[in-house]
Amino acid sequence: MAKEKKAKKDKKKGPKIIDQIRQIYKYTRAEDQALPWLLAAAFLLPVVIGVVVGLFLHWGWLMWIFMVILLVMIGVLLFTMTLTRRADRVGYAKLEGQPGAAISVLGNINKAGYTFPQTPVWIDPKTKDAIWRGTGYNGIYLLAEGNPSRTKRALERQEQAIKGITAGSEIPVFCISVGTAEGQVRLKDLRSKVIKCKSYEPTDHSFFLMKKIHPRRRFVLTKAELETLNDRLRTLQEKRGLGIPKGMDPTRPQHISRRAMRGR
Repeated sequence: MAKEKKAKKDKKKGPKIIDQIRQIYKYTRAEDQALPWLLAAAFLLPVVIGVVVGLFLHWGWLMWIFMVILLVMIGVLLFTMTLTRRADRVGYAKLEGQPGAAISVLGNINKAGYTFPQTPVWIDPKTKDAIWRGTGYNGIYLLAEGNPSRTKRALERQEQAIKGITAGSEIPVFCISVGTAEGQVRLKDLRSKVIKCKSYEPTDHSFFLMKKIHPRRRFVLTKAELETLNDRLRTLQEKRGLGIPKGMDPTRPQHISRRAMRGR
C-alpha cells in the first residue's frame, strides 16, 4: 500500500512540474517576444559546444553517451535558469509603480530576521504615496513609494519618531526610495538593496537620511533586542494611528508572491 501511494505521488508531481513550466512560459511569452529564441539558445549552446569538442577530440562511443547525457542536463539547467530570470523580469515590470509593490516583494523575503508588515506607516490620501517600515538584525528600514520630493518630509518625520523610541541606542535607520526616477531603487533591485544594508555609509547621492553615526560600521541586533524593537515599533504605530484613504486598503497591498509573478 505504501509503495502504491508513493507511486501515485510521483505521478502527480511529474505533470505538475510540466504544467508549472508551461504556465510560466505562457505568462512570460505574452510580454517577452524574444523568450523562445533565448530558451532555444540556452538549451542548445552547451550541446553544440560539446559536439564540436567531441568531434575534435575523437571521443569513443562510451564517452559520447556519457557526454550527451551530461550536456543535455546542462542545457535543461540553463533553460530553466533563463526562463526563471525572464519571468522575474516580466513580473517586476508589471508590479513597478503599483501601490504596495515594494512590500509585495519584501513581504516574503526569506532571509532570517527580516520583518515587513503589510500595513504602511504613512499614506498620502491624494497621491497614494506611502511609506512602509520593516526591521532586521542590522537595523530599521523605511521604504518610500512615490515622488521623492513628496515623501522626503514624511520620511524625516517617521525617522524622528523612530529615534524617539530608540534614544540612547545606535540602531541605524535605512531610508530607501522605491521607484524609477533618478536616485530611486528599482523594484527588481529592492531585495538585494535591503540585504546589503548592513552598515551606514553616508554619500552625497544616497537617499539615507540619518546622521553620520559610526560611518562604515556594521550594526547587529540580537534576537531578543529585535523582538523588543518590533514591540516598541508596534506600540508607536498604535499610538500614532494611520489615516486610510478611501478606495485603498493598506492591509491588502499588491501582495504578489514570486510564484504569482511567474504565473504559477
